[in-house]
Amino acid sequence: MLFSSVASHLKLAFVGEDLEIDSMNELNLSSSSQLSFGVHKKYSSELSLSKAKAFLITNTLVEHLPKDSSYIICEDVSVSMAQITKLFNKKPIDRELLLPKVGSNSYIDSMAKVENGAVIGSNVTIMAGAYIGTNVQIGDDTIIYPNVTIYRDCLIGRECIIHAGTVIGADGFGFSHTKTGEHVKIYQNGNVIIEDDVEIGANCAIDKAVFNSTIIRKGTKLDNFIHIAHNCDVGEYCIFVAQTGVGGSTKLGRNCVVSGQSAFSDHLSIAPFSTFTARSGVTKSITESGGVYSGFPLMNHRDWKRVQAKIGKLND
Repeated sequence: MLFSSVASHLKLAFVGEDLEIDSMNELNLSSSSQLSFGVHKKYSSELSLSKAKAFLITNTLVEHLPKDSSYIICEDVSVSMAQITKLFNKKPIDRELLLPKVGSNSYIDSMAKVENGAVIGSNVTIMAGAYIGTNVQIGDDTIIYPNVTIYRDCLIGRECIIHAGTVIGADGFGFSHTKTGEHVKIYQNGNVIIEDDVEIGANCAIDKAVFNSTIIRKGTKLDNFIHIAHNCDVGEYCIFVAQTGVGGSTKLGRNCVVSGQSAFSDHLSIAPFSTFTARSGVTKSITESGGVYSGFPLMNHRDWKRVQAKIGKLND
């Protein structure tokens, strides 16, 4: 897609060379063929170092652009970005791709649906009602239980177990908001990567990323009714107990333990080997490994027990 087509869609003028653009990405992850965007001045350093050559920016950020960049000045970059994500959104199904490839000794129930472009490894079991989307890859020895839905382009590793009703790769909940209150959809053009030896319980939802990948890393185990939002990165060998939710772009280090009904805000970074007791509310990043936390507002577990003891004495 030419950069001039992006400008035409926004009904705005562009400055610079009319480049060929193949996708969108964040400033620090963009390549020279991708369109990126700068929303606030706090991103000025990332903007100046970005490898992208085409940008949506505010007028105040022009001076921070890399040399020889092409750009469109937007009144509201967030809304313009959302509008452009639609241009790069892939069709849910691509029937022009090659028929699915299925490895030896794999079983696919006659009531399951596997779209073109999918690659299924050896000794894989896919049960009734499962849907395997366009370009999905599933590694050897993985079990997909009934009514699991895996959207296009998602990658599932070896020896995984995905229980009934789980949805992998649905759109993350992303919208930009106009000054008059309309909600403009940010099309989620990334995917989900599930690494090897991951088990995902029943009725979980793991949303695909906006531009890159939501990742569940090797050996992690999710209980039933877990929601992992778009762009999250869950480290190796984590354990999540039922009814836990993780906000978008939050990253957890390896071997974190998250007890039931806990919740994480978005854009957090959680140190490895952190433990959260039931109903923890995590709103700030944690930098020190090995801590045990409880409550909302979140605090050290020992402090939380003292607080609960004092609360219990109030009625005495």
